[in-house]
Amino acid sequence: MTGDLQQMITILSIVLIVLSAIVVVLFVIYMILAAKNRKRKKIRSEGMKEKSDNKEITVKSNEDGYNKQSIFDFMEFEKVEDNMIVQKKGKKYLMVIECQGINFDLMSEVEKNSVEMAFWQFLNTLRHPIQIYVQTRTLNLERSIGNYKKRFNEIDNKYRNMLQKYKSKVSSGEYSNEELQKEYYELVKQRNLYEYGKDIIDNTERMSQNRNVLNKKYYIIIQYYNEGNELLDDSEISSIAFSELYSKAISIIRSLAPTGVVGKILSSNELVELLYIAYNRDETETFGLSRALAAKYDELYVTAPNVLDKRIQVINKEIENQARSRVEEKVKSINESKKQKRADEMLNNLEQLVNKRIMEMIDKNENYLGADVAEQAKKEFEEENGGAINNGEERKKKTRGRKKKVTE
Repeated sequence: MTGDLQQMITILSIVLIVLSAIVVVLFVIYMILAAKNRKRKKIRSEGMKEKSDNKEITVKSNEDGYNKQSIFDFMEFEKVEDNMIVQKKGKKYLMVIECQGINFDLMSEVEKNSVEMAFWQFLNTLRHPIQIYVQTRTLNLERSIGNYKKRFNEIDNKYRNMLQKYKSKVSSGEYSNEELQKEYYELVKQRNLYEYGKDIIDNTERMSQNRNVLNKKYYIIIQYYNEGNELLDDSEISSIAFSELYSKAISIIRSLAPTGVVGKILSSNELVELLYIAYNRDETETFGLSRALAAKYDELYVTAPNVLDKRIQVINKEIENQARSRVEEKVKSINESKKQKRADEMLNNLEQLVNKRIMEMIDKNENYLGADVAEQAKKEFEEENGGAINNGEERKKKTRGRKKKVTE
């Protein structure tokens, strides 16, 4: 019995030790997970604090209506600088090489074999991963048409000047037939150039209206990861990334040269255009990058005027319109009242004004009528009106005399 009891105690002791060890292990695991959770929450809070300094847009939330998030949460990159696309908070850098394609189908068998061998050698020389990106764009000929029209205007002005000069030489008669023939030959050359340029512009504009004309762009993307450089600042990391990516890009361009493919490194502006077209495929057909930048398209959703400011502008405009309308009505009524008063006076003195006009007409046409006839006509009109004309004239003379005395 004593031996069995001692054996049981030993087994229980072992079980307790194992259970204690399990409890200790579980406690350690719990502490590690709690520490990681606290660290994750701290990183998330710091990230949200950094993002609050960026531009914010409003998005809908399922729980509490609306909340604000950074616009950069919806983009796959942070910025474009030094001919590089920066991703993942400066931990990843991309450089893009644009490649001009070759027409492989039009080559002979020997040329095709040469290109395939050169491309096989290019693949064997790669020591780092690359990404091939193909972007299909609608052919936009606006810039070409603008350049054509500018050149065409110069040709047009020159042709008009030459035509005017030739006509003046022909009309002057001071030039020989040989000189005129030479001048006409130059004029015909300029006219042909004018007509040729006009045809090019018309055909190009007609082609630009066809939205089915597409153009493919080929790109090679290389990348650099920032790992283990936490002691360096952003400018030093960016410089190292540019040096690494530039060396890789030059190596790729040189390796592709034997295949006939010409490559170039995209600048920052070209990278912005590449990203703009990738994110705005529908708008690029009618609203290209140059127009978007000129119209400040990137600020349309943050620079809208305040609703109250817009309402104040509408009210001010209404005040101005009503004030102008009332002033016009008042001036119109004043002018009409003056005209009405003058019309009443003329109606009251109608007979006197008619007699006055008769005498003015006789005096005006005295040279055609003759002095005797004019004098006889005046007397007869005076007799018919019973001396009213003379009385009116004498009354005016007396009035003038009174005014003259008052003035003296």
